Order: sequence, then structure tokens, then C-alpha cells
Amino acid sequence: MCSKLRSVLPLALLLTPLLSYGADELIPAGSLLQCRVSEPKLSSKTEDIGDPVLCQASPVEMFGRSVLPYGTYLEGRFEDYKDPGHFVGKGWMELKFDRMVIPPGQIVPLSAKVVYAPGMPVDRQGRIHGKGHPVRDSILWTIPVLWPIDLINLPRRGPRPMLKAESRLTLKVMDDVGVPMDPGTR
Repeated sequence: MCSKLRSVLPLALLLTPLLSYGADELIPAGSLLQCRVSEPKLSSKTEDIGDPVLCQASPVEMFGRSVLPYGTYLEGRFEDYKDPGHFVGKGWMELKFDRMVIPPGQIVPLSAKVVYAPGMPVDRQGRIHGKGHPVRDSILWTIPVLWPIDLINLPRRGPRPMLKAESRLTLKVMDDVGVPMDPGTR
């Protein structure tokens, strides 16, 4: 019995690294990923529906190990938008991320939506809403000398929601994602 254990133990120790060679690292649904927008000014004025959007992923660690290698990009598209109204209403834009590009060019399907954008409210559907200028407008309307200028500017649209270059977005992963691991990183 002891001789069988001696012969099986070294074999088991040699096979353990081979079994984990092609394993994927799992990013569970509900996890939050952060990324930086690559476009200089992302808004409904500069983009059309269906245009690609690139976002460089920040490092993700789970259980003390890095899951996403350096240089990972999240790819998505400019899904939908609503321009602000002339008199009332704020605009919004929606970004959908559907794949992850891991160096040296592996593509992993992904389903993620935006849950946080700096300085702008985001609703449950992942739409990034514009802020408008309610304080500025109310102050300008209290000064009678500026009323002619305010009347001229009244038909203009309010500000569109816009993401500047290097804006950091937080995305929520909607489905489990298996990230293929390079055997050299283990």
C-alpha cells in the first residue's frame, strides 16, 4: 500500500500544473470593472449610433492575483442618445460594452453596462445623463439687464452629456466572464 502511494504521489504533483494550464480566471456577474475612455470628446455631437467605443481596462485583482493583463481594452458601441430639449429636458447617452480584447489579441465576449461616470448621474439602464445649468440659468434670469440676452439664448439647446478623454467609467459585469490566463502569469 505504501509503495503504491509513493508511485502515485510524484505523478499527481507533476500533473497538477498541467491541469491548470488552460484554465480561465472567472470574473463573476455583478463585479465592477473600471476603465478609461480613449476618445477625446465622447458625446452625441461627435458620435453616431453604432460607432465603436474603446475603454482601457484598469487592473483587476481577485484573491490577490491579477485577472486582467496590462493592455486589456473593453470594446463597445455608442448605443443610443437623446439630445437635450430646446426649453426643457436634459440629454442622455448610452454605451454598451460587449467584448474584451486581451493582449496579444484574444477576444472575450462580455456584457457590461455603465454604472458610474464622473460628475454625471447614471440611471438603472446605464444611461449617462447631462446636468444642465439650473443654477446659472436661475441667477441670470434674476438680473433684468440680462433678460434680452436670456431671451435670445432661450431657444438654444442645453448642454449634451460629454465624456472627456481619460474619463474613468465604472462598469457592471452582467454575465460571468472567463478570462483565459497565460501560463507564464501563474
